[in-house]
Amino acid sequence: MIPSPRVAVMIETSTVYGRQLLQGITRYLRSHRNWLVYLEQREVDTALPAWLQTWRGDGVLSRWSDPRVAESLIEPGLAVVDVSDRRLPFGLPRINSDDCAIGRLAAEHLLERGCRSFACCAFSGELWATRRTEAFLAALAEAGHTGNVYESPWLGAGVHVREDERARIARWLEQLPRPAGVMTSNDIRGIEVLNACQTQGLKVPEEIAVIGVDDDSLLCEICSPPLSSVVPNIEQVGYEAAALLDRLMAGEQAGFEERFISPSGVTTRRSTDVLSVGDPEFALAVRFIRENACRGITVPDVLDHVVISRSTLERKFRCHIGRSPQSEIRAVQLARARQLLVETDHPIHQIAELVGYEHVEYFNVVFKREIGQTPGQYRRQVRPLDGGRAPRERSRLGEGAVPRF
Repeated sequence: MIPSPRVAVMIETSTVYGRQLLQGITRYLRSHRNWLVYLEQREVDTALPAWLQTWRGDGVLSRWSDPRVAESLIEPGLAVVDVSDRRLPFGLPRINSDDCAIGRLAAEHLLERGCRSFACCAFSGELWATRRTEAFLAALAEAGHTGNVYESPWLGAGVHVREDERARIARWLEQLPRPAGVMTSNDIRGIEVLNACQTQGLKVPEEIAVIGVDDDSLLCEICSPPLSSVVPNIEQVGYEAAALLDRLMAGEQAGFEERFISPSGVTTRRSTDVLSVGDPEFALAVRFIRENACRGITVPDVLDHVVISRSTLERKFRCHIGRSPQSEIRAVQLARARQLLVETDHPIHQIAELVGYEHVEYFNVVFKREIGQTPGQYRRQVRPLDGGRAPRERSRLGEGAVPRF
């Protein structure tokens, strides 16, 4: 009988990110060989467990960001996969959330809301936060906008914000041209921004629309108003890291590799559930599209609802969101299609019908043209091969996500 490999899982259990990584690892193990897992409940980057110095195992999954830890793990016969994200790679195989895609997705979400200015409340000295901020600003620049940035050091999930820090954030928010769209590095930062808005009497989302990252439902729902958030596919990171470690322990050779897992989409809550434009006809048209696009509506249907000329409608859409009414209809349909591909086991032809396409062949053509992959390829990328089990149901939309009215 072949013994089970011994694996040290050096991942914190104190944060939503660490716990979701562990959920992904668990999901992998359910459908593959068992491991003898060594895991302690601990914070990330605390002192290494004493038993690790004399431990003789087969593999390690590590979230430690100290290069000295990485050096101690590089030894013959030990397979290691790095899932840390605070510092540049150490030369170990690494799998992480795609922080650049997260930043772009947050920018697209706020751009769709017609905000006049944009800002990022970020953390300094953290690789994950820097990548998100830089991608957010780059996406804004591509759309012809700039972004204001506030940064301060990340002190950890369990550290309370000092009063002077909270006051600086409040003063910074007060100076932003409104309506403003603000991305925060994570949901904890999002709560700080929402609290500062309340202190300053700034209306959310009418004056300041706020989007966080991580979609920690407990944190996001306890806020007032509830916080919209980008959804990293953290469980998939854990699943892929476990799969890679299993291959390495089985003898596969791997040099340095850094792989990124795309985010699942955006969960829209009250903090961004607004369309910040002073054009009632345009707002009415957008609302109609976002409520009815998946019923297979066309631009003439929108014109019947709004009762303006097609040229006027086209001009308003180009002015406010930089694309045509037809493009907006397609974006809503594809956002819903991506959500269904991630969250359900529906066959492709059924998804095509649910998002308003009469012919699955045409749906496949449009999806491939806009997303760069066929629907089947997209589903295989964002979902593990775990027997077809659908992820638990959540309100998640893909790029081009739309608000609920």
